[in-house]
Amino acid sequence: MTDDQLPHRISVIVPVYQGERTLGPLTDELETLTRPFLTPGRRLAVVEEVLLVFDHGPDGSAAVIRDLADRHSFVRGIWLSRNFGQHPATLAGMASSGGEWIVTMDEDGQHDPADIGGLLDTALDEQASVVYARGTNAAPHGLWRNATSKGSKWLIAKALAGENTVQYSSFRMVVGEVGRSVAAYAGSEAYLDVALGWIAGSVTTSPVTLREEQGRRSGYNLRTLLSHFWRMVLSSGTKGLRLVSVLGVVFAVLGLVLVAYLLVVYTFFDPDTEVRGWASTMVVLLFGFGATLFSLGVVAEYVGVNVKTAMGKPPYLIVGDPAAGPLGRAGRVPPKVGAENRDAENPDLS
Repeated sequence: MTDDQLPHRISVIVPVYQGERTLGPLTDELETLTRPFLTPGRRLAVVEEVLLVFDHGPDGSAAVIRDLADRHSFVRGIWLSRNFGQHPATLAGMASSGGEWIVTMDEDGQHDPADIGGLLDTALDEQASVVYARGTNAAPHGLWRNATSKGSKWLIAKALAGENTVQYSSFRMVVGEVGRSVAAYAGSEAYLDVALGWIAGSVTTSPVTLREEQGRRSGYNLRTLLSHFWRMVLSSGTKGLRLVSVLGVVFAVLGLVLVAYLLVVYTFFDPDTEVRGWASTMVVLLFGFGATLFSLGVVAEYVGVNVKTAMGKPPYLIVGDPAAGPLGRAGRVPPKVGAENRDAENPDLS
């Protein structure tokens, strides 16, 4: 059997906070993918492990994880010492994985495991080391949360982040080598998707249909959502800091424009009029604000260097030859081989 006929080995990472009622059905769906199956693009793949990362939620998830690990050889529990949050839990799962590919997904059933094959096809077709699921329908969270989530992700991806700007999603596929490297160097305050963008060669999206959550209350409230957004802002780079310098230049230019305007008016159009105090006050304020903001921007740039270091942004990352890794095996499985390896219990994935 050639390399293209060997299945792509996938590790699935599920951060668990309130998964008592949803982990069982999700694991049952993933079990059908633990035998070699064909993606829609006729690539052979297999889920070789499912890592359930216990993040100390308020329900009985721990007992469910133990039970699933006892009943399924492909399930492994990862135990954190306390609650750290979704992204640190995901990083812990990445660090513990061993697959050629890493798929991260939520515990609530919103993400359909059957879409994993489509993510893999997109990664191989576009030679992307990171693929985010792009929902073709609105997420089942309510209009307000969907709007604010979409807006915040756009702001981070387009306005603040400078590298690999796409719409982030917790349902993502990452080359295993890249995911484990991010888990090794990312600082405690780094936002996972921003950290992935630092080193990912190519980032893209793949369309999926989001499902309804399986009767589970969201673990997010207004405070945690705002904290989540602020963490995105702080770890997204130095563009936010540079805005301070830009504002300083804008105020200074406005001051110069006002000076030029006053000189023209009082010199050529109304030379006998006494210069009023508001004019000089406005000029001083504009120049003063401009100089202050520009100085703060310069200081912020120096702070930004330390921020990048604290976040763990590496100056480089050495990886293996891409042609020798999973991205180098982009070929389709011939029909004969596909028939031999088709999972009879998954005809819809063949």
